[in-house]
Amino acid sequence: MTNERRVLVHRDAQELTGSVAARFITKMIDILDEKPEAHVVLTGGRVGVGILGAINESHARDSIDWARVHVWWGDERWLPVGHEERNDTQADLALLDHVGIPAANVHRYGAPDDATESDDGALDAAAARYSDELAAHAADGSTLPTFEITFLGVGPDGHIASLFPDAPGVREQAATAIAVRNSPKPPPERLSLTLPAINSSERIWLAMAGPDKASALGLALAGASIIEVPAAGAKGVRRTVFFVDEEAAQEVPDNLISQEY
Repeated sequence: MTNERRVLVHRDAQELTGSVAARFITKMIDILDEKPEAHVVLTGGRVGVGILGAINESHARDSIDWARVHVWWGDERWLPVGHEERNDTQADLALLDHVGIPAANVHRYGAPDDATESDDGALDAAAARYSDELAAHAADGSTLPTFEITFLGVGPDGHIASLFPDAPGVREQAATAIAVRNSPKPPPERLSLTLPAINSSERIWLAMAGPDKASALGLALAGASIIEVPAAGAKGVRRTVFFVDEEAAQEVPDNLISQEY
């Protein structure tokens, strides 16, 4: 078992999303040949949702036995159920509504309109419930399922999920899911997996496109402080792959770029 980091560069965002979609389908078929089920963590954002759309449009989409796939999210905006800016709503429209994945296998974060607690405690309670749900699907002795693939987007500031630079969430080591307040990116209240939860994943796939991501990618690969550039701390158990377009790869040294593409 290795902990390999690679950068795969694509011509543009369209080529990137299509390539990652094809790779995902192939990998999931292989995983489900070996295991009874697979747990996948999704992300939002333009590229993340674009990948889901490309999976949906692939002629090989139904080669995956979706009934044995569990879906989680790295983070979620604290917005009402069905809100167009929620990550799960966007994932439903792009992919999940089109495949045979059981509703019980789609593990959504809570929302303010389904909370039973007071406004002050609802966000923390939702984080606790997600932690409990993660633990309910974990192997004996663990607090997390085995995430086969975790998708992450990366912000221009280097944030991943809703773990922002120099914020309390990026420092959290004990919890698996947390409440996020005062996010520098709207909306201010969110829910997120923690970095230890993310890094329990077998494979972490970070997808990013555009010139505004070049600095964050360069810093992450150069070993910047995790507190200042959370993306620098993303490391899967087996493999960590940065899927990027040429514009995002402007500051990546040639020796770090895989020759696969």
